[in-house]
Amino acid sequence: MRDSPTPLVLLPGLLCDAELWRETIAALGESVAPTVADLTLDDSLGAMAERVLAAAPERFALAGLSMGGYVAFEIMRRAPQRVTRLALIDTSASPDSAGRAGRREAAMDSLGVGRFAGVTGRLLPQLVHPKHVDGPVGAKVRAMAERVGAEAFLRQQRAILDRPDFRPGLGAIRVPTWVAVGDSDVLTPPTEARDIYLGIATATLHVFAECGHLPPLEQPEETGRFLARWLIG
Repeated sequence: MRDSPTPLVLLPGLLCDAELWRETIAALGESVAPTVADLTLDDSLGAMAERVLAAAPERFALAGLSMGGYVAFEIMRRAPQRVTRLALIDTSASPDSAGRAGRREAAMDSLGVGRFAGVTGRLLPQLVHPKHVDGPVGAKVRAMAERVGAEAFLRQQRAILDRPDFRPGLGAIRVPTWVAVGDSDVLTPPTEARDIYLGIATATLHVFAECGHLPPLEQPEETGRFLARWLIG
């Protein structure tokens, strides 16, 4: 008799939708029952977390990228007993620096004086490795941002700006945890991932070579392989 597929909830990042995880889900195969949460509807991490928990199975593995990682931390604060395994990809447990917060606020203010630009040519190199800027990966990133749109962007930025410092709670995480980051991620660099790894006793750390902020798009097969190992390890 075949085992039932493992429930897996996947949390996208800022201006990302289910496309972020599509190829990785395909690489995972039939042993996993994946669900991609919609993080575009709420303007606080708490509301995002509660929406995810309301729709999720009673017990599930949880993987979040970037902003999705912030939501994952919030879920671990609210309902740790429901999460069997945790994957934190290209994210941070720290709040924004003053400079980073200022840039977020400026991006939000810009929507009051102009059209939503989505992922611009200036922003794209901060999201993906240089080899992916021109080509299908870059095109997917731009298309996701257009689908998510301006109103959801504002809600997500408000949620990110209001997030707490998750570092004091890292030691309370007891489930098997996979921490991963692209070696060329400039938004949440490998130092941020290492801090999370050192704070969680049950964590392992993986660094994707020649990869930026979005491994599920940039290296979907490798992301799938490591997620599969994490799910059965």
